[in-house]
Amino acid sequence: MPVLTEEARSIPLPRMHRVRQTFDAPQLADAAAAVSAELAKPAIRSLVAPGARVAVAIGSRGIRHIDRIARSLVDGLKALGAKPFIVPAMGSHGGATADGQRDLLARYGVSEAALGVPVMSSMATTVIAETAGGVPIHFSSEALAADLVVPLARVKPHTDFRGRVESGLCKMLAIGLAKHAGCSRLHREGFPKFGELLPEVAARVLERTKVGFGIAIVENAYDETAHVEAVPATDFLRRDAELLVMAKRLMARIMLPAIDVLVVEQIGKDISGAGMDPNIMGRTVKGPLQGYDGPEIKRIVVLGLTEATHGNAIGLGAADFTVEAVVGEIDREATYANSIAAGYPESGRIPIALADEAETIRAALGCTPGVDLARPRVVRIRNTLDLSTIEVSEALLDDVRREPRLAIEG
Repeated sequence: MPVLTEEARSIPLPRMHRVRQTFDAPQLADAAAAVSAELAKPAIRSLVAPGARVAVAIGSRGIRHIDRIARSLVDGLKALGAKPFIVPAMGSHGGATADGQRDLLARYGVSEAALGVPVMSSMATTVIAETAGGVPIHFSSEALAADLVVPLARVKPHTDFRGRVESGLCKMLAIGLAKHAGCSRLHREGFPKFGELLPEVAARVLERTKVGFGIAIVENAYDETAHVEAVPATDFLRRDAELLVMAKRLMARIMLPAIDVLVVEQIGKDISGAGMDPNIMGRTVKGPLQGYDGPEIKRIVVLGLTEATHGNAIGLGAADFTVEAVVGEIDREATYANSIAAGYPESGRIPIALADEAETIRAALGCTPGVDLARPRVVRIRNTLDLSTIEVSEALLDDVRREPRLAIEG
């Protein structure tokens, strides 16, 4: 029997129009050169002793120009007489295996062949302390054995909690360098506690390890580098919080008041740690995102996975509908490992999957409360990271014309 009723199958799909969104977007001309300039600062140079083994911690996020930024950092450390090596700092990502994490970095152009330094990928951790509540704090054994630790992290709003520090240098210390064991243990405490837990864990890590400084990156709404800063370890908590304010101000958004159905062409780990960014949709796999001030979105449809996510479909559970082709692309092992380690099995759930895009969108429209089927408010985006050009249905054109930062292109 057909999934949709005859009435639902006859729902007309709306005519779509291409719309350009214009954001305030400061941008550095050369992110790699900015890293070199930061390393030249006397306060940073003094932290690197000649001959020191330096663990450069790099995560799994799709940071723009990460290969060039990493090479600039490694070359700068070498110029100071240090012996840098790379440590994957990505919690449970990469299938929660040493080879998987090494391979994930290599896909970003961060490899021994590309950078000329070893990639020391191991899931081994050492418990270095406990929180006040008795939660053990894990830290990469490879990084712990180094003379100096230098994390490289992008500062941005987190996808699942709100706090004075969210994604950034502190999270890299608390989650990324905690590997699978420590990441899983902290996530068992639940995201509602992370606003206080992350700063506490980061502070303990800074007390018990040889973190010297970190490279903090802030990106603009077009996914380009807006700011690069070498932050001494003593300033991690303060600067992480201050740079988070900058990142929130520069973040892209959909500049419309209300959407019946949001169609997302692709989700993936290279787009967001949550597959698709709840800061854009206002929805996590557990429900509404605290503090969200974007458009109300009633239904979400996902049409594909990015190639770079390699089958990790975490976040698909936040959608209402998908297509059968997506289900066939899922690497369940990678998705399940990531979902369980994060403490959110909902992330790996599969929504209703239908034959094709048209059937899926009709199904979403047909079960959206209050929708005007003759004039539905539909928005289509490539992904939650690329919002410079979107498509909107005709019912939204008046809203587009009222917003000076939006322009109809075709």
